[in-house]
Amino acid sequence: MLKLNALSYWEKETYINHTDFLIIGSGIVGLSTAIHLKQGNPSKKVTILERGYLPSGASTKNAGFACVGSPSEILADLETKTEKEVFQILKKRWDGLNYLRELLGDETIDYLSLGSYELFTKDQAEKYENCINRLDYLNIKLTDITGIDTVFKVDNGICSIAGFKNFKSAIRHAAEGQIDTGKMLNGLLRLAQSKGIIVLNGIEAEKVNKHELETTAGTFKFGKLAICTNGFAKTLLPQEDVAPARAQVLVTSPIKNLAFKGIYHFDEGYYYFRNIGDRVLFGGGRNLDFKGETTTKMETTKLITSQLEAILRKNILPGVDFKVEHKWAGTMGVGKSKSPIVKKISDTVYCGVRLGGMGVAIGALVGKEVAMLMND
Repeated sequence: MLKLNALSYWEKETYINHTDFLIIGSGIVGLSTAIHLKQGNPSKKVTILERGYLPSGASTKNAGFACVGSPSEILADLETKTEKEVFQILKKRWDGLNYLRELLGDETIDYLSLGSYELFTKDQAEKYENCINRLDYLNIKLTDITGIDTVFKVDNGICSIAGFKNFKSAIRHAAEGQIDTGKMLNGLLRLAQSKGIIVLNGIEAEKVNKHELETTAGTFKFGKLAICTNGFAKTLLPQEDVAPARAQVLVTSPIKNLAFKGIYHFDEGYYYFRNIGDRVLFGGGRNLDFKGETTTKMETTKLITSQLEAILRKNILPGVDFKVEHKWAGTMGVGKSKSPIVKKISDTVYCGVRLGGMGVAIGALVGKEVAMLMND
């Protein structure tokens, strides 16, 4: 890579110098922040730096779920958090998903409102009963947020219709949807470029000063800076409660006459799968090795991928002949709270990080919030 001091006068003037707003990270949050800054400041120069040749964290490596929240996840959160906090987060997810759809359009992101199911095994009968006993309460709360009459509904028949093995009970979630995350990022990138936003790839941020950012390519000067690196944020924001959380994913070969569509969760969302056309995407298993998965390493591990494949063959696609054709890992940003960190760090530095695995749902809205802070 050429260092900044080796660039021509023209290159420096066009791409490097006089940056009013500098953003680190070209994922959902970074692109959304840049777009909203440019909309509010059309004459200002907005530049995004990305360390990879594609966004390197989770924005195009997730499963493409709307992530509104399953019954057992919500009830588990209510055991450790206040009711107000839990449902504020759910509202943010719902509002954020609809904002993303409004910003780019359903066709651009390939949004499909196929709903989702939370699945329970015979051994999880007590957890299932707990969900059923509080379903009316959850529906009242979710109706207030979504406007949908009955968000959660028992639908045990899907377990036999879909051909699952060992899953005995299911609760349908009417507010969930799925997207194509590659198309979503491409849509955000095209929108950013159409507004004159500059995106520079292959440049990694190393140290933030008041009006200067030290990078692997050299030093960038800026008016204001936004850190939008989510799971990688600890390097630049050591004082913030955000840690990396790796998520591993498999995708099968095409399956003839695939018996199900939509999104499915089990074990409080630690495992999840969906169809991508006639393929099945299956991911999760972070709870098998929390310590090992607290990493920024973008690689799969035999421990988790072998377990995912075993569950896939035994419980999700029993008796079905398929191959695992794709494997990858992404890095989320998590912390003690499920709320994102959107704040002013100093007079010139801001951040939007810790998406908690909910980037599809809240990323675009978080970017807008960061831009609003920077415009003050």
